[in-house]
Amino acid sequence: MPSARAQKIGRETSELLFEAEFYRLKARSLLIDGPPYERSSAGTILEQALSVARSQGARSMELLIARDLANLWGKQGRRGKARDLLAPVYGWFTEGFDTPDLTEVKALLEALNA
Repeated sequence: MPSARAQKIGRETSELLFEAEFYRLKARSLLIDGPPYERSSAGTILEQALSVARSQGARSMELLIARDLANLWGKQGRRGKARDLLAPVYGWFTEGFDTPDLTEVKALLEALNA
């Protein structure tokens, strides 16, 4: 979850532009450095981030979050669910396929389809 201070500032200023990114980074930090008992919450936090990004219409942020969540699900053996999440998000994009984010998502989709 975003830090308490960041959440407080966001509520006070109505500036919640980066709320989804706070959640995404929290989940990634749990997966990388978090204690084992907290790592299991990373998926839930990513789902929360995805919900926020969707409510904000933040397509690029949704792509990053969907990538992270699909990657996690793929590692958990939930490849079909990961593909079902990621493929439509990737399909929204009509340009920029040489950017690092879209290149990485394409590779992840190919790996999930293998």
